[in-house]
Amino acid sequence: MLRLTKQADYGIVLLAYLAQHPDRRHAASGLADESGLPQPTVAKILKILTRADLLDSHRGAKGGYSLAVTPRELSVARMIEVLDGPIAFTDCVDESPGECSQEAGCRLRAGWQAINVVIRNALDSVSLADLLAEAPVPATSTPRLVQLTSRRADELRRTEDFRSSLAATLDSSQHDGLESHVPQSTETP
Repeated sequence: MLRLTKQADYGIVLLAYLAQHPDRRHAASGLADESGLPQPTVAKILKILTRADLLDSHRGAKGGYSLAVTPRELSVARMIEVLDGPIAFTDCVDESPGECSQEAGCRLRAGWQAINVVIRNALDSVSLADLLAEAPVPATSTPRLVQLTSRRADELRRTEDFRSSLAATLDSSQHDGLESHVPQSTETP
């Protein structure tokens, strides 16, 4: 199963909270309280995001953290790369040789590279603003952070978009039989 690390998940949740509350600066302790995350974890993530120029850090009595970019400018791919490193599904997705012991005889490298490009492009096409479009701002003044969840219908639509994008990226000789390995949805939204 492909899954974000907790660091990336928590970092995106913190970025979403900051985007939903752009009118003020937020202390690390306040963000930890609002999110229910341990303060050391929040502090670590905030430092990473600040070093990557995604957050501004303000010192002083009215200091705290705020977004340094607009939610529309911040892609899911960028957030994941800042928090977890390069998006790569296998060791052979980049051009650096010697990462895999099977590299010399492997016939799948080009296919994995194509799949990685499609997934990277898909993540790059979704912004923090897009994620927030499905997560309403809480009505009360002291809620826990909104959990960002996908609806089943959106998952199905994205699966179909991914399948179409993948098929368009790979030439017919590289994706023969791919459809039999990609799960087909039998549900309707």
